[in-house]
Amino acid sequence: MAEPGLHNQQGSSAPATGKRLGLTPLSFGGAPIGNLYAGVDETDAAQAIEHAWRRGIRHFDTAPYYGYGLSEERLGAVLAAKPRDSYTLSTKVGRLIESAEGREPLADGFAVDNRQAIFDYSRDGVLRSVESSLRRLRTDRIDLLLLHDIGALTHGAQHPQILRQALDEALPAMAELRTQGVCAAIGLGVNEEAICLEVMPRFALDAIMLAGRYTLFEQQDSTRVMDEALHRDVVILAAAPYNSGLLGAADGPGDTYNYAPADAPTRARAQRFYDIAAQTGASLGAAALQFPLLHPAVATVVCGMRSASEVHSAVSRLDTALPPELWTQLRAAGLLAPSAVTP
Repeated sequence: MAEPGLHNQQGSSAPATGKRLGLTPLSFGGAPIGNLYAGVDETDAAQAIEHAWRRGIRHFDTAPYYGYGLSEERLGAVLAAKPRDSYTLSTKVGRLIESAEGREPLADGFAVDNRQAIFDYSRDGVLRSVESSLRRLRTDRIDLLLLHDIGALTHGAQHPQILRQALDEALPAMAELRTQGVCAAIGLGVNEEAICLEVMPRFALDAIMLAGRYTLFEQQDSTRVMDEALHRDVVILAAAPYNSGLLGAADGPGDTYNYAPADAPTRARAQRFYDIAAQTGASLGAAALQFPLLHPAVATVVCGMRSASEVHSAVSRLDTALPPELWTQLRAAGLLAPSAVTP
């Protein structure tokens, strides 16, 4: 079996930036091994990373926010034994991790005691964050540094102030780090389309990690982002391809969407995808994982993995053949936007 990440699926043509970054079609998403929603045993986390490595995954994504540093620590412990030039890393800035004695676990969705994350988009905050990440990751450089979770949906009334600080302080500091060789490329790590469109014309980016937006389940609000990314040679890393669990199970819709309980209309729409997949003999999970890679702006799909079995599932889904009639029927049913790229 060919190693995933050493070829593009379905003829996808990654932008030049994606090729320069060495991004491979399937990336390891590190949020789950930061104890997202539930604890992950240290051994299980290490085995997930090792199994990803054995199966040919060569890009690993994380963030200080993921387990308040735990995800970075766990990745660093395993990857330190690998040749540094043989894999690529992305991590993020925008939050600082600090001690918080007595803080309730799962306050932000991570089962980690006595730590918390605070927003900081200042120049000093960026520099401090990167310094801490390098230490936790046991490396001297980051391949892709992303500004994490800016946008109106995240920050509400503070959005104008946050955006100004991002443009005046955070992104320039990241660009300086790129010039210094501390990182090879910079961009955004967000789950909001609007902020991508606000920033791209105002600051030169190499990449955007867009989570849960250009997915099999939804594309309608991402058309302008994808077009603008192609126009500006900004590579897209499509994260959360299952929309935080909605399309991840083999037998039917999951209970969560956008990191919250899925409502009845959302689950009903998701069921239509499963019904068509069953009618055509297709694996819906495989379709959800492969779909973003069909778009020429997308260089990799970032899939969260917390165990060796989840790694095995993702690799298998990436290599699963899909019947052409799946795409035909999804489009006929109005479940794909007119702009959606299919084979």
